[in-house]
Amino acid sequence: MTQTTWSIGELAEGTGVAVKTLRYYSDIGLLPVAARSAGGHRRYGPEAWERIRLIRRLRALDTPIATVARVVTGECSLHELVETELEAVQERLVELRWRQATLRALDDCPAGERLHRLEVLSRVQRLPQAHRSLTDHWFRELSGTMPRHRLESMVAMLSPEPPHDPGPDSALAYAELHVLVSTPAFTRWTQDHEQEMRDAPAFYAELDDAAALTAAALSKGQPPHAGAAVDAFVSAHARARRELDTPAFRSFLHGLVSRSSGFDPRLERYWALVGTVTGGRGLNMTVAHRWLTEGLAKSLAGPAR
Repeated sequence: MTQTTWSIGELAEGTGVAVKTLRYYSDIGLLPVAARSAGGHRRYGPEAWERIRLIRRLRALDTPIATVARVVTGECSLHELVETELEAVQERLVELRWRQATLRALDDCPAGERLHRLEVLSRVQRLPQAHRSLTDHWFRELSGTMPRHRLESMVAMLSPEPPHDPGPDSALAYAELHVLVSTPAFTRWTQDHEQEMRDAPAFYAELDDAAALTAAALSKGQPPHAGAAVDAFVSAHARARRELDTPAFRSFLHGLVSRSSGFDPRLERYWALVGTVTGGRGLNMTVAHRWLTEGLAKSLAGPAR
């Protein structure tokens, strides 16, 4: 006669799992009892063999017993478990890479600087919270000065994600961003003269055009010059102020932007750090501001418009 139930000892012998462990699995409901012997001992059905194999495989991956229980009882599919575990592993790998970069940054510096670096780097060891504090800062700074879509775009540029595979330089740069924004009286990004023109419908669209054209010129290594980028920049400001693009207006605008926060050394440092964190991806707004200002000056030196 074919055997239909097995004792816990028979399961232990057939699977190589200790009786004590199988009894624990049974006690917490992972191995349902199929029947009882005449003496009241637990007997297990055919499904117990496959369930034990599944439990062993999951435990070999260091899957917590509570998660194992959810899988074997059907509350969570194996696919869902794999996705969740992969996400957790990726997060842990990022944490470990960040810790490695932090330690290398502390190791690769003069002894007299190590304590200062430790203080700086300690600000960003909880990465999700660190990124959130950066975005929160810029949302507070910029929320009253520009339309929502541009606000989100600017905050994304100013608040880069911590690099997933940082080196010592990028880890230190990311930490220094947090030092800068926490500095008392850190210069606001917004320029005072933009406050009064934020409702002009074409203003930010034309500024985006100017930024794109400037980025293209910078990527080609072109020096500042009069042309389409400067024209778009001037047009944005002229339209917003209901002025014409004249030499007099360009002269006025040049004086205005020359004094603006684009040349604040702390903001210039901030954008340089963003470049280190992102590997140079994206437009350095301080560099673009200076390029446009110098291009505007060159347009004033040219023929009258």
